Amino acid sequence: MNIFEKAFTHTLGIEGKYSNNPNDTGGETMWGITKALATHYGYIKPMREMPIEIAKQIYKVEFWDKLRLEEISKMSPDLAVEIFDTAVNMGGAIAVMFLQSCLNAFNRQGKLYADIKEDGLIGKNTLDTLHKYYAFRGAKGVNVMLKAMNGLQCARYIELSQKRQANEEFVFGWIDNRVNLCV
Repeated sequence: MNIFEKAFTHTLGIEGKYSNNPNDTGGETMWGITKALATHYGYIKPMREMPIEIAKQIYKVEFWDKLRLEEISKMSPDLAVEIFDTAVNMGGAIAVMFLQSCLNAFNRQGKLYADIKEDGLIGKNTLDTLHKYYAFRGAKGVNVMLKAMNGLQCARYIELSQKRQANEEFVFGWIDNRVNLCV
């Protein structure tokens, strides 16, 4: 199983099938794909009928390819899966900003590598900096990065529930299902 398949299977297991919870700002979803995103990719049939293969194609283009996760998976398969799942749940820009923020926090005040712009865009600079991070931090850096990414994700879920009371319906499940303990 390649890394995209692993990420897709993992995330699909959390997202489940059809949902249309009135408290969810994402609205109607199937396989974790919102109706708005499905429509953007040309899907016009009822969401309940969306084949899993359509969802997989959207996930591949919108999240895996756009966020250059194949390149990241060569450095850390687990980080690629983590960014993918976070992006599906919170949006690609948020997932990338978490990564960029962690890279900046871990650079020892610019001694290991220069700060990068936290713009939510994954480009050459972010990828080069991630390479440098792993070169300096080694195997331990993989686990620490995952812990930091999960910490930011958890804090964001709490923040979302504080800003919008209706999100309290989801926050326990979000943290239970999506924030992983690194051992």
